[in-house]
This record gives sequence, structure tokens and C-alpha cells, in this order.
Amino acid sequence: MFRRDLVPLLLDKKMSLSEIARAVHEKPKDVIDSLTHLAKSSKHGDYQLDVTPAECRKCGFEFGTDKFSKPGKCPKCRATWIYEPLIGVVRRK
Repeated sequence: MFRRDLVPLLLDKKMSLSEIARAVHEKPKDVIDSLTHLAKSSKHGDYQLDVTPAECRKCGFEFGTDKFSKPGKCPKCRATWIYEPLIGVVRRK
């Protein structure tokens, strides 16, 4: 898998880390490395990474957008019932 292959996959469509890993037949850890690089390199390109942060299903706590993987527990209520972050690519205007 090449990093440039992630852009067409995620263009105008959001997917979770596990969905991306299945689509490109890679381990989630390898996909995280590629997404981190893509986020840095997209600052000067025609597209940008759009991350919807993970969210606790119990109390609604919203995690930061800097992590691509699902957190283990909510720091507010300690629940493990958490939505995965969604990652997409959008074109710059």
C-alpha cells in the first residue's frame, strides 16, 4: 500500500481506522503511520485530512482529533463504550 492510495479511498468519505485497514489489507498500526505522514504532507497539498474525533457513547465526552485509534476508556466516566474516530480527506477550497 502506498500513502497516495489512501487519498482516493478517503476522498469525500469518512471511514474508521479498522475499516481503512481492512480495505487496504494492512495492519492498523501501519495505517496509523501512513495517516500521520499524510496529515503532515497534506498541509501543502490540494487536500487535507478531516478527522471526526472519538466520542464516548455513555457521557458524550469528545476526544481530541490528534489520535486516529479508538481510546480504551473515557477519562470522564470510565466507560469503554466509545465510537471510533472517523477519518476522511477533503479538497481544499
